[in-house]
Amino acid sequence: MTEKPQPKPYILDIAAYVPGVAKAADGRALVKLSANENPLGCSEAALAAMMQSREAARYPDPDSIALRTALGELHGIDPALIVCGTGSGELLNCAVQAFAGVGDEVLFSRFAFSLYPLLAKKVGASAVLAENEDFAASVDNILAAVTPRTRVVLLDNPNNPTGTHLPDSEVERLHAGLPSGVLLVLDQAYAEYLDDAGAPGLALAGRADNVLVTRTFSKIYGIASARVGWATGAPHLIDALNRIRGPFNVSGAGQAGALAAVRDQDFIRHCRDANAQTRAAFVARLESLGNRGVRALPSEANFVLATFPDQTTAERVRDAIADAGYAVRHLPGQGLGEALRITIGGKDDMARVGDAIEAALGA
Repeated sequence: MTEKPQPKPYILDIAAYVPGVAKAADGRALVKLSANENPLGCSEAALAAMMQSREAARYPDPDSIALRTALGELHGIDPALIVCGTGSGELLNCAVQAFAGVGDEVLFSRFAFSLYPLLAKKVGASAVLAENEDFAASVDNILAAVTPRTRVVLLDNPNNPTGTHLPDSEVERLHAGLPSGVLLVLDQAYAEYLDDAGAPGLALAGRADNVLVTRTFSKIYGIASARVGWATGAPHLIDALNRIRGPFNVSGAGQAGALAAVRDQDFIRHCRDANAQTRAAFVARLESLGNRGVRALPSEANFVLATFPDQTTAERVRDAIADAGYAVRHLPGQGLGEALRITIGGKDDMARVGDAIEAALGA
């Protein structure tokens, strides 16, 4: 028998990442409230910059110097301590690849970002889940799960898919309780939706040797298709990521769009305010259905995780929302069969989604 190349066993153990759906079961296109995209799109300046990028035949700046400089000015960070990537996903992958491998453990909370187990398994490490407390990450449970094999702790804060947020004091307590040789990665994809834009996390990364912060332009900045992210941390951490990130990893158009987006902070403030207002109204409507077994988890992001009495009810509500023309995220694969993650869209969108939920529940 002819022998075939065989993947590593831990690669075959990976279940591919499943993105949010954009179509109904019958193939109808739906308004996508399943991927936490910005319903307001991106800054006009960012869109114009991407459209005007005319260097398609040339390789982009391999070091994203202009973008890193602008990010440094905005956040008060030395640009040398910033690395850009193909979304924050590439940089999260690089962090785990650089500091964990076969026989090691990568630790994160149950209900954390579904990409995390894949990152661990891609390098042959074990994915270890710390139990939550009421859908939120527990510092005590994370610290209790640390072993001599723990190499990386991943914390998405705000959390995806629950929307919960650990206060800065708890993040500091987590860092203080970790061995100095363990890398703490603060995944701040939704930081710009916070009033302080996640600044304390950046400050912690600026003074600690074992903290890396990752950010993305895919959420509030609204240029998800451009695939741009960045990370910051101590010099040796940034050096490690630069050694293994892809060459020319951020496209020229992506760099141009992200640079223009960074310079338009008025748009970011507008998006933050609009999201907060629409989210509050939608949460209030969900809470009015509490007598039907509906609960809206406290969210600091651009989505809400709504829980229902059981998975059958959640599926019925999901289908009713699809019949109204909208796609939301059902996550039974993460142990959240009774819940739906619903991106905050425009006011009219959320009103229609609320109507569909009420109708499905017979409210």
